Amino acid sequence: MNQLSPQDAQFLYMETEDNHIQVTAVAVFDPSTVPGGKTVRFKQILAHIERRLHMSPLYRRRLERVPFELDFPYWVDDENFDLEYHVQHSRLPKPGDWRQFCIHLSRFHARPLDMSRPLWEMLVIEGLDRLESLPSGCYAIATKLHHAAVDGASIVNFYRGLVDLDTKGTPVVPLDTSEPARSPAPGLVNMTGRAVFNALRSPIGITDAVMRSAPALYRWAQQGLTAQRQSSIAVPDTRFNCNSSPHKMFDATTFELEELKKIKQAVPGSTINDVVLCICGGALRKYLMRHKELPAESLVAWVPINARPGTSKDSNGAGNKITSMTTRVFTNVSNPLSRLRQIHTSTQKSKAAKSGISARLMTDLSQHVPAATLVTAGRLVLRAGVAANICNLFISNVPGPQIPVYMNGARQVATYGIAPLVDGMGLFIATPSYDGKISFNVTSTRETLPDIHFFIECIEASLDALRKAVAREAART
Repeated sequence: MNQLSPQDAQFLYMETEDNHIQVTAVAVFDPSTVPGGKTVRFKQILAHIERRLHMSPLYRRRLERVPFELDFPYWVDDENFDLEYHVQHSRLPKPGDWRQFCIHLSRFHARPLDMSRPLWEMLVIEGLDRLESLPSGCYAIATKLHHAAVDGASIVNFYRGLVDLDTKGTPVVPLDTSEPARSPAPGLVNMTGRAVFNALRSPIGITDAVMRSAPALYRWAQQGLTAQRQSSIAVPDTRFNCNSSPHKMFDATTFELEELKKIKQAVPGSTINDVVLCICGGALRKYLMRHKELPAESLVAWVPINARPGTSKDSNGAGNKITSMTTRVFTNVSNPLSRLRQIHTSTQKSKAAKSGISARLMTDLSQHVPAATLVTAGRLVLRAGVAANICNLFISNVPGPQIPVYMNGARQVATYGIAPLVDGMGLFIATPSYDGKISFNVTSTRETLPDIHFFIECIEASLDALRKAVAREAART
């Protein structure tokens, strides 16, 4: 039986009527690369997906919830699986421009998934005739998945099973002809028995995990107290720390990844993620200054970190294996290069603090929390608005493949991502990269970010200012 982990299950319990905890990955394809100049039809896309269904168990598995949430749900085979329900088709109205595309994606993302079916949907969008910097006649495939099933890294792996290395259809991942293991639904008596057993062993399991990790906990506590005495991260109150409405908005802009690589060389040891945070910090500063809302303290970002071991067999699995850090993005620093230096120092300290207590320890502890307790705790946290006291926004950098990929002979030319929001944090900036480009994707709501187009301009202006600051520094040296 395949039971959800506590980390996976928490994304179910975080949902509200206004906030559905799901992610949408968007791939744009150029059909001009199809051999023979043929057109890609919807039925061909449907047939391609059907041939790859065996590449991931997520396609055919739905949730089976335990009565009264006495235990975590199970993944079970959907005996009534209907591919044509999960893959749908639409077309943008004329003229098929970027604004219409963003609105279309926002509405698709905001609609909840059917929780009685496998937790994914695809929308094939045609009529993309006037997207800036993209070839005319493109089409997009938007894939929406529940966060209980995937994190950023597993979304990339889920998608890899669908795409090819060339126009001939050579798969990126070798097609395994063996069928995935079945996952039959457990009976009510079985579920109840396991729920009672798990509830009884929880105190013992927590004690065992703590005792095994006592030295690490002691070191972590010392580091935490020292760091708190030295500096505490104050989270200012901003427009982003409000309850999130169901009226989601999306917009994005794309840059050359090589440009960010050159910028990071200006601060030895810094990473692409540091540059991303710096660009976001500059954009937030410009945006809030325009609205006369820039606080004296720096805004604080919540940054997810992939906790999958690269050499582990489980590294390509589904589900969630993430930890996180909070870091200032130094919106109170006007000089872009100084901001990058301070962000690099801040992220290094955050990562060092995290090393005192491992992700494995946190996983060990969470595995022994009863489901009913996690349900209640998750809902209390959301209702109390605790998120607003932790940070101001999410920023997530998800590296993708740096080679071109294809589907049905059409080359993928762009990638975008729309992320979930929660009450207290109404802004999410995701930066997926693909084939030498990185896109800054903004998810918010109409009430929080009514002028989302201006915020995109702020991101572009922030990169431009950072680029010029690096050039000035290079000229002086």
